[in-house]
Amino acid sequence: MTSNARTVGFQAGERNIFFHILTACNLSCRHCYINTGQHGTTTLPRDTMEKWLELFADPDKKSNVIFLGGEPTMHPDLAHGIAKAKELGMAVTVDSNGYLFNDLLEKTSPDLLDYLSFSLDGPDAMVNDPIRGEGVFDICTANMRKAIKMKYNVSVIYTVSSLNIEHLHRMIPLLSDIGVKRFFIQVIGLRGNSAKDSVGDQGWQVSPEQWLDIVPRVASSAAKAGIHVTFPKVFLEDREVFECAGVVTENFFIFPNGRVYRCPLCEDHPIHALEIKDDKLIHREGLTEDNFFFLHASFFLEILM
Repeated sequence: MTSNARTVGFQAGERNIFFHILTACNLSCRHCYINTGQHGTTTLPRDTMEKWLELFADPDKKSNVIFLGGEPTMHPDLAHGIAKAKELGMAVTVDSNGYLFNDLLEKTSPDLLDYLSFSLDGPDAMVNDPIRGEGVFDICTANMRKAIKMKYNVSVIYTVSSLNIEHLHRMIPLLSDIGVKRFFIQVIGLRGNSAKDSVGDQGWQVSPEQWLDIVPRVASSAAKAGIHVTFPKVFLEDREVFECAGVVTENFFIFPNGRVYRCPLCEDHPIHALEIKDDKLIHREGLTEDNFFFLHASFFLEILM
């Protein structure tokens, strides 16, 4: 297993490149954030993927690249993209739904791929599959075990919502049994399906009381079990200063139609700050997300909604 493997830590000062190399997917997850009307339906050609990686390479900075989709393993040239990113000095992560198409494990190696991250939203099929699709739990966990057996660094992403927060604690024995050592607990987003399809005043969002009562406690238990846990600061304490990730980190969210966002909250809207045209990265003029970063957070959300 790679001893110096690195992946995104969601911390101030990081440089993260979230690279959506296609928007196609074999699943239809209830909380999917992909919006093909805004992000396109293109699968990037191999040479374009390579050129775009070069646009964001910076030899003077530590950069994390996260290959995303859709389902990135559906791209026949993902293994080539991994090798190219590593050649450019980036730490490489692939976020997968667990199906691992195109024999990815055989076509790349733990020396090239720092982390293979699996999305799993429940400790069993009864919780996970109504969110992600029938049969997904069994396939995903089987491929986790296979990847770990092949010495890949494996992490798991659990998207917390009102559909599964009460089952979060049950993930610890599952991850321990499989051998997963890194666990990302993320909150359901305000974009894509979760923004438009959830019902009620709260929808699939969890309350501050639920989050603060459950998530830190589960994270502590996971840490005691030897699992490295990362989870976001979702709710601020009284008088705690809000820090926008668009200001304190250098994030790029690249989509196959050439849009490049700095903030994921903006991805349902054509207000991207950057754009790739003719394989060149350009700053867009006019009203873009860059104008919002120093506004009060609640006002920013009201504009987007």
